Amino acid sequence: MTPTLTLEIPGNQEYRTLRSAAGLSMMTEEGAALGLPASWCSVCVRHEGELIGMGRVVGDGGLFLFVVDIAVAPAWQGQGLGRRIMQALMDEVHARAPVHTMVALIADGTAHALYAKFGFKLVAPGAHGMLLRLS
Repeated sequence: MTPTLTLEIPGNQEYRTLRSAAGLSMMTEEGAALGLPASWCSVCVRHEGELIGMGRVVGDGGLFLFVVDIAVAPAWQGQGLGRRIMQALMDEVHARAPVHTMVALIADGTAHALYAKFGFKLVAPGAHGMLLRLS
């Protein structure tokens, strides 16, 4: 059975489980409960009901959007699911966001190669991404 991609927000626990399995940082249950419903756009890839891939876009929907949570379960990596997820998210961005909306992301490791296929460009040295993670 082929995995199915749908526009939906993942559940709190499955979201946190997939992030961990995919090697992304762990998020709190409280943070997920607040953040997930506020997604501007979210996609899930499921195989026999199990969440095996996901991605979200967050932001104000008009000025700034941020691509986050691109994750694929290790057993499913290398099969084009990351590209399917990004394509679905970018289809929504192009269909719904106004012209000149700034769309950003942080590319971990070699993920920048995937994101470049969707028009994203490295901004350094003209700008530098910065992050503050509350602890």
